[in-house]
This record gives sequence, structure tokens and C-alpha cells, in this order.
Amino acid sequence: MPLFHRLSTSGKQRSVWLEDQYAGTTRSTCWLIGGGPSLSQLPTDQIAASPCPKLAVNLSGCGLIRPTFWTSYDPTVRFHRSIYLDAGITKFVHRRRAMDLVPETTFKVCECPATYVFDRDGARSYDHLLDPQAAGIIDWSDSLVQGIDILYRLGFRRILLAGCDLSVPPSMEVVELARQRGVEYQPGELLQEFFQRCTRASLNELLQQESSVGAQYHFDERKSLAAAIATDAHYFRIVQYLRLSRRNLALHGVELISVTPGSRLNGFFPYLPVKKVLQELRTEIGDPAREPTRGLYTEQLPRRNAEAGPMRDYRSPGSADPKRAQDPVPPVPAGELIVEREGWTPFAQRAYAAPIEEG
Repeated sequence: MPLFHRLSTSGKQRSVWLEDQYAGTTRSTCWLIGGGPSLSQLPTDQIAASPCPKLAVNLSGCGLIRPTFWTSYDPTVRFHRSIYLDAGITKFVHRRRAMDLVPETTFKVCECPATYVFDRDGARSYDHLLDPQAAGIIDWSDSLVQGIDILYRLGFRRILLAGCDLSVPPSMEVVELARQRGVEYQPGELLQEFFQRCTRASLNELLQQESSVGAQYHFDERKSLAAAIATDAHYFRIVQYLRLSRRNLALHGVELISVTPGSRLNGFFPYLPVKKVLQELRTEIGDPAREPTRGLYTEQLPRRNAEAGPMRDYRSPGSADPKRAQDPVPPVPAGELIVEREGWTPFAQRAYAAPIEEG
């Protein structure tokens, strides 16, 4: 059964088959854009211009990258109407959000263009993060994991994680003060545990300030100190969930590649600089900024890969010709060696099996 649906305000559902629609002859690639502060330090103009789509979660990419796909786990009121009303962005929301009002409008979410709903599945373990038979998108209370599963179902097999810091660090001032008191901050450690060690070093007063926490997002938004600590713990949990799901990801051919410097993921998943990834994409897909146009409208011959030899299409061995139902395999040119056809002995075998005549 299809996983994604269009829903009307009356509750009428129309299923839409989107599974594997973005799979190709090689592994399809998509950027997954997170909201971490590191995104503003990456070459977002080059990411935006790269020849593969981008999926943003929640407010990620706001002001820097306009996404191709978008999904969220949080309430609708937290996001921009320009996402919902932009027909150029394909939206994926779980069914519970379908009847929410789009912010600053009288429209329901399900009325928005290119918007699909799905059911959620909160009972999947690490061994089933990705499951082509699942009737819903995985629900681990996280938009990033939700986005990974959506991209898998759409057919993407290489996911580039940009702006996915997945940590909330203390501010540099607090790190320096703690160091002077003999408390070293370990990159990637839980914010709560660092603050507990600082408390034991009598840094309580400074730790009550909102400025105790560093940048939380690449866009203009901040959470309270308590919320920042809880968010950091959530990020830590999700990183460990993904670590424990690595075998499942590998079995389904999905690569998670971090392009986020300093991400908590980098100790468990491959990290590549954005520059290298962009180079690979241009090599594999092409460089839209440099592809020539002169002479193409007058070109008559196929423009094949210069390294490829002759090509010929054959009917699939498993597809029988209705007119020749007794012969389910394609006809073979005379003289071609077929070893495995039942009841047929290769020419070479027949020749050497024959008795040698004495001269």
C-alpha cells in the first residue's frame, strides 16, 4: 500500500505512490539540512546551487537555502506560511497536523499544494529504522530521523547532513572560566553533565544566565537555559539511536555522510568537507554552471560516454514474448556460448567429449 496520501478537509484520502520515485541507476543523493549554527559557516550558496535536492526540517535553512522537500515533527504554528504555500516545495507532515491552520491564513495544512500526509510508526527498533514494508514513517520524536526515513522511502540512498550539529555547547566565556577553575569542557559531552561539573567547582552563579549557552541555531531564535539543556540531551539520544542503527542503514544501502564540522555524528559516521562533496556531485551528475549550450540544438548524433563500448538492448530473461510463450528467454545469436541452458551442451564440450579418431 502507498505510504503517502493527499487529504481533503472533509477527511477524504487519495493515496499517492511516491516510493522510490527518486531512485535512479546510481545511488540518488539528497542534502538533509539541519538548523545548527554551523550551517551559516558553510558555503550555502554552493549547496543551494548543487545538482541534487535538499530536504529541510522545521526552520532549518531559513534565509540561506530554499528546500526541495520539507518535513516537521513539531506543531504547525512554529513554522512559516511561505513553506506551506510554496508549490515548489514538497511537504511531508504526519496525519495529526493535516487539519492545523497554516500560520497567518485561514487554510488548512492539507489544502496546501504539494503536501502529503503519512501515518507514524513508533514501535520500530534499531533493527528496523528503515523498513520498506512499514506502513508508517518512523516516530522517534525527532524531525531529523523522520526526514531520513522519508528520503529512504522516496528512493534516496546517500544523505548529506549539513547544519546537523546535534549538540548545544556552552558559551566560550563559560568554557574559559571553567578551564581556569580546572574544569575542561569535552566537545560533544552532554551540556547537563558539564554544568554539573561546573556546579561542583562553585560556578553556580554564572550558570544561571541565558548567556551560559552558545549559539543554538543558524537563524534568530533561542531557548531558555533549561530548554537548551533538554534539547542537548535529546540530540545526544538521537545520535546514539543512529549509532545503534548503523547495521540497518548498511543493509538497506543508505549512507549518512556528515558535512557538518564538529557534529556529534562525526565520531560514528563518515565526515567529508563540503568542498569535496560538491566536487563529487559535479563529477557524478554534472555541473549546471559550466555545461555548454553552443551547438546542442543542431546536434544530431547521440552524445555517449566516450569510454563506453558498443551498446545493445536485450529483452529481459524473465519477460516472455506472448507470441513465443514456450521460449521465456531472449533468442541468442548463433554461436554465442550459453552454458546453463538445460539440455544443451556447449560446442567446446561436445568437441572434446567426442572420441579422437586415429589417423
